Amino acid sequence: MKVDWSAPEQSHPARDASRRSMDAVSRGAKDEWLALFAPDAVVEDPVGPSLFDPDGKGHRGHAAISAFWDTTVANAERIEFTVRDSFAAGDEVANVGTITTYLPGGQKLDTDGVFVYRIGPDGLLRSLRAHWEFDRAMATLRPISDSP
Repeated sequence: MKVDWSAPEQSHPARDASRRSMDAVSRGAKDEWLALFAPDAVVEDPVGPSLFDPDGKGHRGHAAISAFWDTTVANAERIEFTVRDSFAAGDEVANVGTITTYLPGGQKLDTDGVFVYRIGPDGLLRSLRAHWEFDRAMATLRPISDSP
């Protein structure tokens, strides 16, 4: 498990949910991660049209979110999170940081972004919106042995 948290530690329901989400992803715990989401939740990672979501409408509901995992997270050898700042307000938190993805074939890349989690009254995630740029992430692709 690898979540490096140097952001504020103050507990907030959305911040706590975001930390549980990152922890589950970093451990490859798909079922645990899916259980964090409400049945009608949406994941937009990244926000807008992308290779993962050509229509840019997000992955809505457990089946679609599960399929998103299978095409992204499941293909990584390891995923690490570095959260440098976190802003909680209302039912949301915006985390600022980097996701480092270790890919098959001995490469890794860093995805810098702002990751916004919104919860419902039951504490389940209603949305996860990841604001990052594909070209910027791909520009960091390098052999694992190289420094960032």
